[in-house]
Amino acid sequence: MKSGTKELTEDVKYGRKVIALEAQALESLVDRVNEDFQRAVDLIFHCKGRVVVTGIGKAGIIGQKISATLASTGTPSYWLHPSEARHGDLGRVVKEDVVLTLSNSGETEVAVLLPFLKKIGAGVIAITGNRESSLARYSDVVLDIGQIEEPCPLGLAPSASSTAMLALGDALALTVLKKRNFSKEEYAFYHPGGELGRKLLTVEMVMRSGQANPVVKEDCQMMEAIRVMTHTQGRPGAVSVVDDNGRLTGFFTDGDLRRRLEQGQDFLKGTVKPVMTRNPKIVLKDSLAAEAYNLLKVNKIDQLPVVDEKGIPVGIMDVQDLLEVGL
Repeated sequence: MKSGTKELTEDVKYGRKVIALEAQALESLVDRVNEDFQRAVDLIFHCKGRVVVTGIGKAGIIGQKISATLASTGTPSYWLHPSEARHGDLGRVVKEDVVLTLSNSGETEVAVLLPFLKKIGAGVIAITGNRESSLARYSDVVLDIGQIEEPCPLGLAPSASSTAMLALGDALALTVLKKRNFSKEEYAFYHPGGELGRKLLTVEMVMRSGQANPVVKEDCQMMEAIRVMTHTQGRPGAVSVVDDNGRLTGFFTDGDLRRRLEQGQDFLKGTVKPVMTRNPKIVLKDSLAAEAYNLLKVNKIDQLPVVDEKGIPVGIMDVQDLLEVGL
């Protein structure tokens, strides 16, 4: 022992052993990701229904996490308790579903569901440590984690085996995500409440569109333009101005109206074209909402017209909309 260093206690040594054994279990899992894994990925990727995940005990808890990961990354999924399934919840499963079952021994009550799942016609994927088990024999695809030594002093409490199941479930979910070309924007859509979700929200997800997007032509009378921007759904207090081809040529806001009124009211008798702001600040619908926020902040404005790649206004971005989503 080097001078100045403390000798490790038995508890610290054992804690390190637990982690080392779990790491060893994961390392041994790498070579088990093979053609069976590919079949499982394909089954999930082509699933027309939902991925139903089930398991009992610790495997069940791991299954809940796997189901949540699938659902949040573009693969519709829900968790099904095997005991509840035997008492009516099996009715949730349909032929178009894929059922992902988790059981280290392969002989828990999860295996009891197999005849019924087969009758329904759903595909079945098993994650198990026993290829000779009932669960493995009657599943369409078997993902074998192998015989894993549990770090538990009794060799009983699921730990390294459940860690391996979790890693394999993550590998499945993330491989399917990659196969789908799932984008950051799609990820944000399923995580609107999280910090990452807020950062990745696009303008199109937040903007006001349809009947909430006021648009008038350049030859529109000023009083009519004021009426449109005042009575449009949500009362945005601004209106986009377009030419005969529907392309944005200007923008007129409540602030513009107040400033014009200070100079007199004659402009109210004409059209919106002479008084609109030409070449206004704009934001593309595919831009991040954070970019729109920055434009509003830097230019000290409250609204922005949102346009598509052809310059046609498809929405309006109001600072209040960004505040509501946490930006």
